[in-house]
Amino acid sequence: MKLFHTADWHLGKLVQGVHMTEDQAFVLRQLIAHIEQQQPDAVIIAGDLYDRALPPVEAVTLLHTLLEEIAMTNKTPVLAIAGNHDSPARIHFGNKLMKKAGVHLVGELQSAFEPTVFHDEYGEVHVYLLPYVDPAQVKHYFKEDAVVSEQTAMSRIMQHYNEVLQPHARNVLVAHAFVTKHGEEQDNTSDSERALSVGGSDCVEATLFEAFDYVALGHLHQAHHVLRETIQYAGSPLKYSISEEHHKKGYLHVTLREKGTVQIDKVLLAPRRDMRTVSGYIDEILQHARSEDYVFVRLLDEQVVQSPMEQVRSVYPNAMHVERVVTVANEQVATRSERQQMSTSQLFSSFIEEMTGQPASPAIQMIFDDMLQETLVAEREV
Repeated sequence: MKLFHTADWHLGKLVQGVHMTEDQAFVLRQLIAHIEQQQPDAVIIAGDLYDRALPPVEAVTLLHTLLEEIAMTNKTPVLAIAGNHDSPARIHFGNKLMKKAGVHLVGELQSAFEPTVFHDEYGEVHVYLLPYVDPAQVKHYFKEDAVVSEQTAMSRIMQHYNEVLQPHARNVLVAHAFVTKHGEEQDNTSDSERALSVGGSDCVEATLFEAFDYVALGHLHQAHHVLRETIQYAGSPLKYSISEEHHKKGYLHVTLREKGTVQIDKVLLAPRRDMRTVSGYIDEILQHARSEDYVFVRLLDEQVVQSPMEQVRSVYPNAMHVERVVTVANEQVATRSERQQMSTSQLFSSFIEEMTGQPASPAIQMIFDDMLQETLVAEREV
């Protein structure tokens, strides 16, 4: 069985105020061309179809067009789940009708334990679609007070899977989570990835997925495997921040043969425009060949440059950001504030310290983190 594993399309994404819809359409049409050529048995989208719970009209239109071309024109089933950026109810709406057209969309936990079944010369393949769900939702679903974190929530879900999985079948899980080898905390692979939880670890351990023959993950934007080759992040199809500058974007071509044999190949997709850093003195940069790329410019001039963005855009018309780098004690320091790299929780703590001269107390920080978490959950339910 051949699967195309993709994730984190983030349709409707804005990067530095620039709508990425045309770039997304450009790169995803390459995916459709590959589907036409390779004729996979199914296409996986492991969450974050949209960039936000209320996507713009053009994002909804683009997703409709892409799903129509994949499932109806090419007769290739689509297996998709809601990610933490998506509205679960909107993704789940009409899923029984969509299923008849070959589009399997799951946004709510109650549909996660009924597999989509495929057959090939080696037997059955059972694909389970597990959308991102908040620990509080898992706690309510299973009526267990012990579920208090991403780790305990995923552990409880996997306990249930272990009760329903068919050992004779090749079992595939599609999920949206922050998975590390042993549940240890790690930094996100991109500035554009939103934390799954506030005030605690959002990581879960890869050993929880031992019962599955292949795990198709979404959430982290850099393609990589965790613990073993068959637990894979496909990564996003486009660069969505300059922190992803060196990522190799594409999708995974997964071939399931007899149980225990999985072949995984990375297929690269070419962007309409690259996203990259340009460093140099303004006089040097103005001599560069004109480029349509999305660039983040680091100026090395010690003197203030007048109208830097206007000058840079005469060469790089799609420049997204310009910053001047100054030298302090032989070290280069960007003038851009560190606040741009801080989480919302960290920004709150910094604000309290700036206003009062004292860091936020643990009690105040906890109250803020709880309110922020409630806001994030409410946003997904809109």
